[in-house]
Amino acid sequence: MKFDEVLKKARDMQQRIEDARESLKDLTATGESGGGVVKITMNGSFEALRVDIAPAALAEERAVLEDLVAAAINDAAHRVEHMQQERMGSVAKQVGLPPGVKLPI
Repeated sequence: MKFDEVLKKARDMQQRIEDARESLKDLTATGESGGGVVKITMNGSFEALRVDIAPAALAEERAVLEDLVAAAINDAAHRVEHMQQERMGSVAKQVGLPPGVKLPI
């Protein structure tokens, strides 16, 4: 393979990775706790977009509600992370990287 072909391939790979990173911002995931009593929707940049708390949860003690919110945030973050790994794994496969290679997000 000629050097200019290698450079072209590298630029293509870099562009695909950058496009994938941009698309991650559009992902959303909803984490739940307490069987859906608290739901947190987060985007691919780990920013909370929405918080839903069932009215029944408001009758709970403050500490219980705080724990439910924290658990829902953690669940949403894990879901976003999983979606990011899937997306970047797909890009790695598209550009011909061997399985298991993780691209930086």
